[in-house]
Amino acid sequence: MSTGNPQVVTMNSSFLSPDDRPPSTPTALDEKLRRQLEASIAKQFYEACEGVTQALLCQCKWQVTTQAVALTLAIDCANAAAYWRVLHNLIPVANQLARFTPNAKIRITPPPEIGIPFELQVNEIAIS
Repeated sequence: MSTGNPQVVTMNSSFLSPDDRPPSTPTALDEKLRRQLEASIAKQFYEACEGVTQALLCQCKWQVTTQAVALTLAIDCANAAAYWRVLHNLIPVANQLARFTPNAKIRITPPPEIGIPFELQVNEIAIS
């Protein structure tokens, strides 16, 4: 029996046929499908949130992105009041996002006078 961290196995794509490898640059169709996926996830996420969280999201600009390594919920707070409400409601937001993947991230952008953007891992703050 081994102890310690499990080894991560990565796939070497050189063994795959060219048809099975990912494209080196995304096509227009790939980008369209990615945007549709993000819109669908955003809609499902928003509908799964409670009314308080939905109202909070309506006070901010927000979007779900899949371009980064992990699914990311980006919240841009227009004012200090919205920023503090977002911070006080991080656990419910993280819990809803964790339903999609525990590896998701939340990026919060406060108003410039308050601070700089920061990211949190959902699996660090979600309570399941």
